[in-house]
Amino acid sequence: MEYINQGSFEYMKLSHLEKSIVDTIPHETVRLLVAVSGGVDSVVLLHALCSVAESLNLSLQVAHLDHQIRQESAIDADFVRDLCVQWELPCHIEACAVPALAEQGKLSLEMAGRQARREFLQRVAKQTDAERIVLAHHQDDQVETFMLRLLRGSGQSGLAAMRVLQEIWWRPLLGCSRGEILEYARQRKLGWVEDQSNSDPAFLRNRLRGQLLPQLREINPRIDNHIAGLTQQFQSEEDYWQELIGQKFADLVVSYEDGLRLSRPLLLAQHPALRLRLLREALRQLRGDLQKIESVHLRAVEGLLAGQRVQAQLDLPGCWVARRYETLWLRDVAPEELSSFDLSLPIPGELELPDGRVLCTCLQDEQGGESANVAEFSFADLAQSLRVRCWRAGDRFEPQGMAGHKKLKNFFADNRVEREDRLRIPLLVSENTILWVVGRRRSHHAVSGHDGGKVLRVELL
Repeated sequence: MEYINQGSFEYMKLSHLEKSIVDTIPHETVRLLVAVSGGVDSVVLLHALCSVAESLNLSLQVAHLDHQIRQESAIDADFVRDLCVQWELPCHIEACAVPALAEQGKLSLEMAGRQARREFLQRVAKQTDAERIVLAHHQDDQVETFMLRLLRGSGQSGLAAMRVLQEIWWRPLLGCSRGEILEYARQRKLGWVEDQSNSDPAFLRNRLRGQLLPQLREINPRIDNHIAGLTQQFQSEEDYWQELIGQKFADLVVSYEDGLRLSRPLLLAQHPALRLRLLREALRQLRGDLQKIESVHLRAVEGLLAGQRVQAQLDLPGCWVARRYETLWLRDVAPEELSSFDLSLPIPGELELPDGRVLCTCLQDEQGGESANVAEFSFADLAQSLRVRCWRAGDRFEPQGMAGHKKLKNFFADNRVEREDRLRIPLLVSENTILWVVGRRRSHHAVSGHDGGKVLRVELL
């Protein structure tokens, strides 16, 4: 990654926070949208950006979303508006009823607020042609994020936590502690607003901040540095894994039709560590993100992949995953099963099946030849009324060329017919006798040509 030329101004006179901006800003970045809540972290971030903006040729705009969770939230919005007037910065302020969103989406307030804020910032960034959205996350936030994900069962990918630069999101203060931020604000006599919900123990992050982490710091005062270093190590390793996944993933794809299908044998041939990450990438591609996906879900998919059941499925947050013989099938939701059907077959004529295919019938004097989608029968050997219906539990038929009966369930299993297709396959029935598993196998009943009589030709289109 390229960074700006530090020789363009007196770099050594900058504070650590300002140097963090200079050291991490991507090359040729000009237009920035700064997320400002009004708290000390975002106010310090905005001030530090203003301090170096002229030297770096930066154009700054500010965005603030009033979550309407607290009665005082309108005061926060007014503070940000006044601050932007004082510092002569364009400001974009909107309000969103996050509690109502949380209730509608059955989300926590934290999750609903995060989603609303993210959508708002992305929308404003697009409107303003901003190249980056700047966030005020710092080292203490990184440590809290690591601990939260650890408690929730995240794997190594999740424990890599936040990155300084990730797509449009830029976190220049990620290497700075909250103590440094407070000291910066004190020295420059900056004002800010306090969010009382930051001390509410109802939120897990606040309990970590106020209870668990202080105890860990008593045991090891350098725990924050150690965790921050660990996240950087995980990020470096994740970069390697992502490069490897990019090389391997395309070879696993069987189809992108109706969701995503992957080759089970090729997945099982991978090293377990790589296989887990390939499954994670499949879920990310399908869902668009990995929110609420934890290690327990990935292990469940692995169990599906390696288990004895050739057809099994499970519901995960935001998606459905199934093993269908030698493929792993991922969809947003489970496929909708077709309703059962039992229809009269016109002779001659056409019958439209529930899935849109058509059965065509005609009577002819001679045989025309059979194929996978064509069967011919001695008309004289058939009942007067033929029906086309779906499979039912307990169905048996007598396949041509084989002695005795065979359960249709076993026939489907032998031919690897997936669960979703079993109800879709029509059966041609004469009274209680299955004549043809349409498109698959005919029975030995009513074979044409033995009596010189009329031939019923049935074709699947």
